Amino acid sequence: MEKFRFLTSGESHGKCLTAIIEGVPAGVSIDTDFINSELKRRQQGYGRGGRMQIENDTVEITSGVRFGKTIGSPITLVVKNKDFENWQKIMSVSPDDSTDDKSFSVYRPGHADYAGSVKYNQTDLRNILERSSARKTAIEVAVGAVAKLLLKELNIEGKSEVLQIGKACCPDKFHQEIDTTKENGDSVGGKFVVVYKNLPIGLGSYVHWDRGIDGRLAQAVMSIPGIKVVEIGDNPLGFCGSEYHDEFALHDCKIERQTNHAGGIEGGITNGQDLVVSAVMKPIPTMLKPLKSVDLKTNEEAQAHYERSDVCAVESCSVVAESRIAWVLANEILLKYGGDCIEELKHNYFK
Repeated sequence: MEKFRFLTSGESHGKCLTAIIEGVPAGVSIDTDFINSELKRRQQGYGRGGRMQIENDTVEITSGVRFGKTIGSPITLVVKNKDFENWQKIMSVSPDDSTDDKSFSVYRPGHADYAGSVKYNQTDLRNILERSSARKTAIEVAVGAVAKLLLKELNIEGKSEVLQIGKACCPDKFHQEIDTTKENGDSVGGKFVVVYKNLPIGLGSYVHWDRGIDGRLAQAVMSIPGIKVVEIGDNPLGFCGSEYHDEFALHDCKIERQTNHAGGIEGGITNGQDLVVSAVMKPIPTMLKPLKSVDLKTNEEAQAHYERSDVCAVESCSVVAESRIAWVLANEILLKYGGDCIEELKHNYFK
């Protein structure tokens, strides 16, 4: 069930990335500068590649907002790909412009190339790369920024932090780890955490398996390209039950807890404590040091195709996760409290 939903389109080197958002109440203040600042955050981070030197992501809002406020109708967001100037014929929609330039047929291990080519019966792996690329997360961050603006109306905000890069667990070692990896022609992943504060009790449900907010959050974060592990709260391995579970106590007749191992969710429902979601991103599977592969056209062994890429994108990925989580939270709040306008939502939420 969705109250706040969106659909995106666009390819990595296509003309633009687009999103249509439905369900945002009327009257929400939309700050374009904030959306653009979120897009800029996604582009930053030590270890990013040449593509981020080309793009300067900014959003264009073409519907659903008037004089800085949502009006209740679907919102359309557009982020243009500046690099499209160099790919116009390669990514043309016209059959008259058909070209083999930038086509490739050697699978890249760790990417969607092999499974995608079989699923969609494609021999030019460019047709798989263009949509499976993490470039599409740019428009998702713009959508997430709209969700964040809605959450801000309710005094809910989140942040992220990188916890580990490769084997380095100290922030002052992160750049060294990335530099060493780059020198070796390789790539490196890492771990990050996202925390949202001031959430109400009662988002999600235990009544049906697909309504638990922990499951919805896990799916939202796990489906970010490159994510292999999602955790909510502290990893319970190594804990006994008496150590792990967050005990209740009364303080001035108010229920409190001294720990938050559960990460703000019990029984698929937010419990009023901070929401804590961490995730592990695998090393990016495109690297200067080629992996062994196979050419689908010749059926011969070959070295994997190399496409311009990052050495490390963990910091960028954490921003994407913030955005995905904001969307889940905004949807759950609208499901629980309702409201066709922001005034009605606030009345229901704060009463």
